[in-house]
Amino acid sequence: MTNKRSGRTRLFTRLLTTIVGVLAVIVSLPALASAAPVTVIPGLPPIEIPGAPTTPKPTPKPKPAPTTEDTPGTPGIPNVKTSTGWIALAEDSTHTITWWHNGEVVKTMPISMGTNAHPTPNGVYHTREHYRDMYMDSSTYGVPVDSAEGYRTYVEYATRMSNDGIFIHAAPWSVAQQGKSNASHGCINVSTANGKWVFDNIPRGTPIVVRGTVGGQYDGN
Repeated sequence: MTNKRSGRTRLFTRLLTTIVGVLAVIVSLPALASAAPVTVIPGLPPIEIPGAPTTPKPTPKPKPAPTTEDTPGTPGIPNVKTSTGWIALAEDSTHTITWWHNGEVVKTMPISMGTNAHPTPNGVYHTREHYRDMYMDSSTYGVPVDSAEGYRTYVEYATRMSNDGIFIHAAPWSVAQQGKSNASHGCINVSTANGKWVFDNIPRGTPIVVRGTVGGQYDGN
């Protein structure tokens, strides 16, 4: 009789434990919403709870697109040899000259080159003598000073680019045109401050590439 009661007691205890365990699972369902879908109850096999979401993985942030050496508005460096580490590009389309040193852009400045009547030829020039100041005279290339196209003009910070009279020099009288249109007789006009910068910083033998004018091709003189 005692054994039968003990057996019934153990059976009742197991049944009560199972019911309590199931009730505990139901009560804890809200707390399991962010848990893994498989829950283990002591004394019972793993129970899979349908619909229980897993913790979402964070979405990786997209990597920034790689940048290139050329930034918007900056031209590519011309493929020319340089013995000084400096290279310049004067573009008629933008009326600017850009200076690189050891492959890095150092300075961009507005310019005014030769008009259609006196265009600056395209090609590769090299800087030569530097003049703190000088007179530019049209008679040096066959145009009399007193003619309609003649001139004799005092300029500052002039750096020769060719033997036939093309310079990059300060031209305060054409600042309004610099960066916008061409107004010179073939030289590259810059402001006084920019002319001084070229005079002070650019060594002799530096290549200056002129591109996009109506002036044909520079013959190297």
